[in-house]
Amino acid sequence: MSAPTAIALSGGVDSLFAAYLLKKAGKAVIGLHFLNGFEPHYTPYQAEPDSQQPILIRDPVNAGYERLQADLQRMVADLDIPLFILDCAAPFRNQVIDYFQRAYQSGETPNPCMVCNRRIKFGILLTAAQGLGAQCLATGHYVRTRTAPDGRIHLLKGADPRKDQAYFLARLRQDQLDAARFPLGEMEKHEVITRAARKGLHPMAKQESQDVCFIRDQAYGHFLTETLGFEPLPGNIEDLQGTRLGRHQGLHLFTVGQRRGINCPSSEPFYVYALDTERNVLVVGRKADLAAKHCKVNDINWITPPQSNSLKLQTRVRYRSPAADARVTLTSPTSADVAFEQPQSAITPGQGAVFYAGDQVLGGGWISRAKN
Repeated sequence: MSAPTAIALSGGVDSLFAAYLLKKAGKAVIGLHFLNGFEPHYTPYQAEPDSQQPILIRDPVNAGYERLQADLQRMVADLDIPLFILDCAAPFRNQVIDYFQRAYQSGETPNPCMVCNRRIKFGILLTAAQGLGAQCLATGHYVRTRTAPDGRIHLLKGADPRKDQAYFLARLRQDQLDAARFPLGEMEKHEVITRAARKGLHPMAKQESQDVCFIRDQAYGHFLTETLGFEPLPGNIEDLQGTRLGRHQGLHLFTVGQRRGINCPSSEPFYVYALDTERNVLVVGRKADLAAKHCKVNDINWITPPQSNSLKLQTRVRYRSPAADARVTLTSPTSADVAFEQPQSAITPGQGAVFYAGDQVLGGGWISRAKN
């Protein structure tokens, strides 16, 4: 008998229907639900603060997770698959939250989902799944993969352009992609919802999951101050000429391109242009000032290695913006200068820059600086 496929069950309809498709295809399936430590009723389960490994909760009832276990089992009752709950709070804190905090402290805007997918879901969770006898790990991501004749795995956009999530997986390594399975890659979201309902599948989560799962309904600023203990440090607001316009209540409350919260009266609205952490100054400008045709990208993970030091590709500088034509010039094997054909608005340090050739994701790195 072949090794089972593990499925990361978040509680939503996507991963639940992905589990159904795996069972329908005749696969042996095991379900994994991991705790990141920011659930409303999270209770630590024998985890060392500095641990980089998940803890398998062998007795969910005595650990205080009786209701969660019951909800999960009710959700997959008709699928008849074994379930495992893993406490990943310590590694999640060390790998994702610490990165998130460092980025804000340095004046950058982090992308925790890209980090979580590489280090947690297809890192420690995949390893835990293999420790439980699974060969690979499936998720409810709307992405596709294809194996080339040379054995290299290619990452492709999902068939549903409104739900495509390949951007968030651009930093996966070849070994991770080789062990990844994406049953929903060829489907559209409305089809998943309709077919899941027809099959009588009932997810635990009734609403669409948010981009940053651990913040939930909080504002970023509230999470940083109340949960991570940021101490707001007020400072000046200046325009591009250095004129003082007002005061801010902490740079961590802002990101490049933001309009809300500046509160400087003007005939034309101001937008955040830059976060000057050395002087603790919020630099603002007009909307037109945010347009830039160049940026630098570092720590690039190439899923498909480039065949030249200068390539014409499409580059996406944030998840909710379209990929734009650009000339990508390598300055090292893992860094590049990107020159866009058309100006892009609010290119933000700390965000992921992802490179495409049509539907194929070639790789992705971190935006370090935008130049106007």
